[in-house]
Amino acid sequence: MAESVFSSQQISGITGLSSRQLGYWRKTGLLSPEAHTPGGHARYSFTDLVALKTAKRLLDAGVSVQRIRSCLQSLIRFLPTTDKPLHELSLVATGDVVLVLHSRNAFDALTGQDWILEVAEVVRDAEGVKRGVPAPRQCELFSDLEQEVGGTQQLRAG
Repeated sequence: MAESVFSSQQISGITGLSSRQLGYWRKTGLLSPEAHTPGGHARYSFTDLVALKTAKRLLDAGVSVQRIRSCLQSLIRFLPTTDKPLHELSLVATGDVVLVLHSRNAFDALTGQDWILEVAEVVRDAEGVKRGVPAPRQCELFSDLEQEVGGTQQLRAG
């Protein structure tokens, strides 16, 4: 069965985004429809709809369009296999911070900094120290996570 397509008017009704917002996002490249009619009218796929709903929720959570754009660009850099982060990843907004849930990791969309500390892992490390197994040094813990991104030291996701 062919994937459904939606007009701008239908998308506005479903997402609550105005046609002006959709036009601005198309023009600035934040989110563009995958198809157009022969007359040049935008036609959005279901995948586009999911991305637009995600962006709308981020806006509703207080994240600015500029921050959303920066996060998307950053995610594409951090996760090179992800070319459409808004419908490939789960995003959570906490204030102006956008967290990405990817596999078993959660990290900041702009910096790549991990946000979840697995307590079970800390318990294993603590038990190992009690048994006389030396705790790893900090440089051993993070040496494989560090990478150079844009001239600054960043942490990459898991």
